[in-house]
Amino acid sequence: MKILILGAGAVGGYFGARLHQAGADVTFLLREKRAAKVKAEGLVIKSPKGDAVLPVKVVTKGGEGGPYDVVILACKAYDLDSAIESIAPAVGANTTIVPMLNGHAHFGVLDAKFGADKVAGGLARIGGMLGPNGEVLHTSPFAGVSFGERSGQPARPSLKDLDAACKKAGIDGGLNDRINQDLWDKWIMLTSLAAMCCTLRGTTGDIMAAEDGEGLMLETVEECRKVAAAEGFDPGDKGIANLKTYLTQRGSGFAASMLGDLEKGGAIEGRHVIGDMLGRARKHGITAPHLRTAYAVVQAYEARRDRGGLGKATK
Repeated sequence: MKILILGAGAVGGYFGARLHQAGADVTFLLREKRAAKVKAEGLVIKSPKGDAVLPVKVVTKGGEGGPYDVVILACKAYDLDSAIESIAPAVGANTTIVPMLNGHAHFGVLDAKFGADKVAGGLARIGGMLGPNGEVLHTSPFAGVSFGERSGQPARPSLKDLDAACKKAGIDGGLNDRINQDLWDKWIMLTSLAAMCCTLRGTTGDIMAAEDGEGLMLETVEECRKVAAAEGFDPGDKGIANLKTYLTQRGSGFAASMLGDLEKGGAIEGRHVIGDMLGRARKHGITAPHLRTAYAVVQAYEARRDRGGLGKATK
């Protein structure tokens, strides 16, 4: 099985590295600057599960080495259009596309371009970032993937092969026949976390230290749950209880990557994560005051960033 991974950040870099170490045929599709660095220095992984410096296959054009059996999209949601343009030459008649993007908005775009039959459901659960020298810094105790058929039909051979490769590499998760529910479960968690982290400018532990922090977090989770239920994907009481416990841990250093992107003045996935959830709440007539506030916060940040106002003193 030939695997092409677009991106070598926390998601694509980490999981691609582990697949490569286990003997999978993995190629990374990267921008010129990132490609040159990885070719010269190898793909560098710093992880509690083991550090590595790996000589990996790298291309800068999707048509090189293709077509591929599986194309994994490990980009930010705001880079989707350029990602589609990049991978299009790599997609053949039997290629399966597995997007690992946050939220749900990307599925409609990918389906329109490649056809829904080519696009599986996928998500990653990992805490990490790129270090100052381009190394992949895996910072969480967990690192797993989940993928499957959105149609509910039995998994196609390429997904079964990908599952086998993940298991050989020691990657948690893998093939999931309830991928649609899993996508919603993660979206509820991520939206609640990102909304509160960006609004209150802190980690989960920082938020819990605020007098009303826990209440605000739990109320935001409930707003997202109502949206999921209206769309037919309520996680159930047990699922929500586990999520609430995870998001209300005192002293936790866990935070949404969106907060880190915001604090360094970078592009963020506000529209794709928080904005889309809020839009669906409005479609179903669900009152979501915390999502509304959070989306206004990130939109104001984006407006300030667009006008070049970050890092400048206000008058």
